[in-house]
Amino acid sequence: MRTVHVPASVPYDVEIGPGLLPSLGGVLRQSCPGAGRYVLVTDSTVAPLWAAAAQKGLDDRGLAGDIFVLPAGEESKTAARLTEILNFAAARGLTRSDALVALGGGMVGDITGLAAAVYMRGIRYVQVPTTLLAAVDSSVGGKTAVDLPAGKNLMGAFWQPRHVLCDTDALTTLPEADFASGCAEVIKTALLFDEDLFSLLEREGPDFPLEEVIARCVIHKRDVVAEDERDTGRRALLNLGHTLGHAVEAESGYTLSHGEAVAIGMATVCRAAAAYGFCAAALPGRVEALLKRFGLPARAGVPLDTLMGRMLSDKKRSGNMVSVIVPEDIGRCDTRPMDRAALYDFMKAGI
Repeated sequence: MRTVHVPASVPYDVEIGPGLLPSLGGVLRQSCPGAGRYVLVTDSTVAPLWAAAAQKGLDDRGLAGDIFVLPAGEESKTAARLTEILNFAAARGLTRSDALVALGGGMVGDITGLAAAVYMRGIRYVQVPTTLLAAVDSSVGGKTAVDLPAGKNLMGAFWQPRHVLCDTDALTTLPEADFASGCAEVIKTALLFDEDLFSLLEREGPDFPLEEVIARCVIHKRDVVAEDERDTGRRALLNLGHTLGHAVEAESGYTLSHGEAVAIGMATVCRAAAAYGFCAAALPGRVEALLKRFGLPARAGVPLDTLMGRMLSDKKRSGNMVSVIVPEDIGRCDTRPMDRAALYDFMKAGI
């Protein structure tokens, strides 16, 4: 097992390893002292696989609670579903001293974290990621959100978990496509910060050492969050591939996974960066080859004019400027603000 400490405004640990789910009750007792009840939020895919084990781990430590099951899929990450969770918690008598538990992937973690942030003006919660994407990225850092019709993650709050418990056994039940989706965030982390990790992924492919790679990704995220918890500076780098990726994901009606969309966004900005001379001409080929090895797409297949409106509604926009993360080399990227015309021309060079 590996433990990564996150020194955020509310410090917490991320535990990574096999066989951790039975310890969930002890984790909740230690990280949320005084909690007597919980609501465990999960989805219809994860519930049959892991909800009973998670609830047993909680109940074995004398905690009482209930399970709220969302329909699986990004379509559940809405204000309406958020309200359902809040009403469920209130009906079960959850108090400010109690806690929520997010058991699932990024959608479950995001909406549960936001529910914790707003229920009774804020209660504690624990993240239990069951996807690779959630383990390496969304469960760490305290970004919580639901989607609005205008765009992804437009209603949200910064609300740090009290603990992240990543049982790698849960990842063994992931469908191949969902594992590949998480690998897109691993590749993103390597492209941003870690040439050695990028080389490891090139050597090992999908058979990379799971616990080690998750821990390395969490350490990189930890370092960025510690420096810029409220996303006003360096944390923006973590949005590599997301400006176009979120637009492609939404335009697909969320039939594309988040990881697939981020892969397309990364490949597109790499091609554009090479066309503009911001990076070596060989970089896009190296990135696309790695994406292909992991079964991830590299082309949007959607006209740029169709995507522009969604990109301009991105939450990273400031005034009429959108911050685009541009790769300069493996392990080195920069932020470049662009207005509408510059953004269009840049993305056109890559799409």
